[in-house]
Amino acid sequence: MASVEECRAALAKLVAQFDEIDEEDRAKHVVERTVSARVSDLDVIFYGRLHHGGLDPFTQEPSADGKAADVKLTIVSDDLIALVDGELDLARALLGGRVKIDASFGDLLRLRRLI
Repeated sequence: MASVEECRAALAKLVAQFDEIDEEDRAKHVVERTVSARVSDLDVIFYGRLHHGGLDPFTQEPSADGKAADVKLTIVSDDLIALVDGELDLARALLGGRVKIDASFGDLLRLRRLI
């Protein structure tokens, strides 16, 4: 089991990976959404915001408006790190039940193109 700090570092790496996506691709596939990543084995939730400019750094503070996230990811710590490091395929993890995403179908399609 990874630590909270290791998960925080993995999410920071994910933010950096989103920064590397071509601006044209981001403009084509990104719609502004709030994102939560629940790391179930650590009982911690990280919050972020996806927008045309990229992905904001994740924090442990929910959005100020109190609304639920548009895209909710549930994952265990080791799988989060493997996913960000490219060692775990998102589609296979979803099909295998290792990752759960609660989002609209359109958001799932957009995210799949970006991850």
